[in-house]
Amino acid sequence: MTIKSDLWLRRAAEESNIISPFEPTLIRQVDDRRIISAGCSSYGYDMRLADDGFRVFSPIHGREIDPKKFDEESLIEPPLRTTEDGSRYYLMPPHSYALGISLETFRMPRNITAICLGKSTYARAGLLVNTTPLEAGWTGRLVIELGNLANLPLRVYTREGIAQVLFFESDEDCAVSYEDRGGKYQGQTGLTYSRL
Repeated sequence: MTIKSDLWLRRAAEESNIISPFEPTLIRQVDDRRIISAGCSSYGYDMRLADDGFRVFSPIHGREIDPKKFDEESLIEPPLRTTEDGSRYYLMPPHSYALGISLETFRMPRNITAICLGKSTYARAGLLVNTTPLEAGWTGRLVIELGNLANLPLRVYTREGIAQVLFFESDEDCAVSYEDRGGKYQGQTGLTYSRL
């Protein structure tokens, strides 16, 4: 199994639309405004947080979280805020946990699996991004699980880099892909909660 480079990612995006929308280079500025890097890097892709699905767990509306019987009432949608330079963000309370969704849609080939990891810019500010697999054969927008470990509120910027995705290619196709087994998160296009 080998990790895939920026050259492979660009070809895969062009030939098989593995990531859409796709930024072929690492961007650090948009409209004269500095952003948290997004796009194709040396050996991975810095995906962006979308602005159409973000929820924070709240003890005010829910009493417990049961992954077998998920209660959407346990989540609240914080307001989307705008800075003076036009950047948009959600504010995560201290010691909170949230769910977001990637701006990008991923289409994983049968012989490729990817791993989503947190970006160091956010990690140094107290944000933990859950390590998440993108299994061979899976298609959809990735739900991103975020934890603010800091004692202060934390800004999480939309349409900017939130996590890095590393792609690994096997020398053979898997016998049963995520799509073959009818994975419960296949084809998700928006924020999807825990399912049994």
